[in-house]
Amino acid sequence: MASAISMITPDPAADEARRRGLRKMRTIAVGLLVFAAVVYVVTRGHDGWVGFVNAGAEASMVGAMADWFAVTALFKHPLGLPIPHTALIPKRKDELGRGLQEFVGENFLQEGIIRERVAAATVSLRVGRWLSEPVNARKVVHETAEVTSIALGKITDAHIAGFVQEALVPRFREEPISPLLGSLLDEVVRDDLHRGLVDLAVDEVGSWLVENPDTFAEVLEERAPWWAPPRLNGAVTRRLHRELVEWLTEIRRDPDHQARQALDSLLRQLAHDLLHDAATQERTERLKDRLLDHPQVLSSAVDLWSALRRVLQSSLADPEGALRVRAQVELSAFAHRLVEEPDLRKRLDHLAAEAAVFAVDRYGAELTAVITHTIERWDGKEAARRIELHVGRDLQFIRINGTIVGGIVGVIIHAVSLALG
Repeated sequence: MASAISMITPDPAADEARRRGLRKMRTIAVGLLVFAAVVYVVTRGHDGWVGFVNAGAEASMVGAMADWFAVTALFKHPLGLPIPHTALIPKRKDELGRGLQEFVGENFLQEGIIRERVAAATVSLRVGRWLSEPVNARKVVHETAEVTSIALGKITDAHIAGFVQEALVPRFREEPISPLLGSLLDEVVRDDLHRGLVDLAVDEVGSWLVENPDTFAEVLEERAPWWAPPRLNGAVTRRLHRELVEWLTEIRRDPDHQARQALDSLLRQLAHDLLHDAATQERTERLKDRLLDHPQVLSSAVDLWSALRRVLQSSLADPEGALRVRAQVELSAFAHRLVEEPDLRKRLDHLAAEAAVFAVDRYGAELTAVITHTIERWDGKEAARRIELHVGRDLQFIRINGTIVGGIVGVIIHAVSLALG
């Protein structure tokens, strides 16, 4: 666990400044407590207005000690005593991490908030204004050209030859394969030839479930919530296993089961979608076969790629080349449109919002889970020390305010006691 607190790289100078600030505020808080104690001792046993001072000093000590205990209990056991519900951060950091994860997910990664923030950011307008500056447009084109040129250089003739020979030619020789698959699948579904395969799959899965209930339970229990009682997990797992076995049995026994009908409907639709115009397919097949059988196909493809790569790299390397100049012209024209056309900006901002919402919907849980996973790797004591270093100075104001407010409340209570006496 020595390296488990690798969530940050401490800045020694900044940490020392925080440490000085924390010591200063602790000194002030302790000084007020000592001052209240001295005043309490000096004024003890006196009546009149001195009694008010004594009552205020007594209440100040109570408030100061209570708030000292509250602040200290966050980070460690007060006076080293294992008092219940103290040292909260070291002991409950994982729960705090999960709570923070839920807070972020529920209050920040929501569709309405994301759309609002994307709209407020006016991304397309900012991009348009930034790209409208010629120096920025040139920079984008230059960086893109550099990356593209490097990528082109990594692709050798051997790569192209292998790709054409091993991937493109076989694929082109087989295509278009969709009419064949469509016709075949249509016949299979019409003659119920797939029923045997479905029965075999159902039998195998059902047999495996019956013979391996423990494995099934282990798979589900590994994904069960940590807080769920084991007995509840076991009951749910057994019920799921029983329901799944019964469902597969029903499918096997009932030839008109709803699941079978749904599968038949899916296969019929798939067969229909795979069919194309036969005359066009025949002409395309003949032309495709003649081209693929020619011995120059492979060498021509490699030569064509080599020539294209040389031209592209040469043009990309020339700052005044036609490709870079054209790219910059098009980029500047696009930037001008972004600035001048609100409808275009609206469409692009909508697309940006949709992309952000999609990303959050799909990966939001993984993003927020980083919080929990990171905090779980922290060492509890070291995490508490680091957090206290960052926020401890401000927390000392709680002790200071407790001392002052406690004194005021003590004076008020003493006055009320005298009035009622």
